[in-house]
Amino acid sequence: MKKFLEEFKAFALRGNVMDMAVGVIIGGAFSGIVTSLTDNFINPILNFCTGSATYTLEQIKGFGSNFISAVINFIIMAFILFCLMKAINKLTHLGQKPKEPAAPTTKICPFCKNEIPIDATRCGFCTSEQPAAEE
Repeated sequence: MKKFLEEFKAFALRGNVMDMAVGVIIGGAFSGIVTSLTDNFINPILNFCTGSATYTLEQIKGFGSNFISAVINFIIMAFILFCLMKAINKLTHLGQKPKEPAAPTTKICPFCKNEIPIDATRCGFCTSEQPAAEE
């Protein structure tokens, strides 16, 4: 059972699965903005131009506030998802040790300042003898 849970954790926290989940949630929140834009701005303008509906002043004032509310809801949703993803990424890297940098394979010639192999005894550029490596 423990191995099964570890495999599920590895699957669920894999980058592309998390990216897809965030994309679906952000897409759903963004559809709220599009719906609000259509319902509160575009449709009333079309109805006014075609004479299909008449609006009172109170209804017209509410159009902008509904759209702004949808935009604020989207920003809040995006911020919450950002915080969740940041926490999940921190948890996935919690038990891992940072990788140590690889040993250098080149050094700088003290005479001509060109990069040469670390085990070189002479510089390939200026042919000067290299000082003995300190150990």
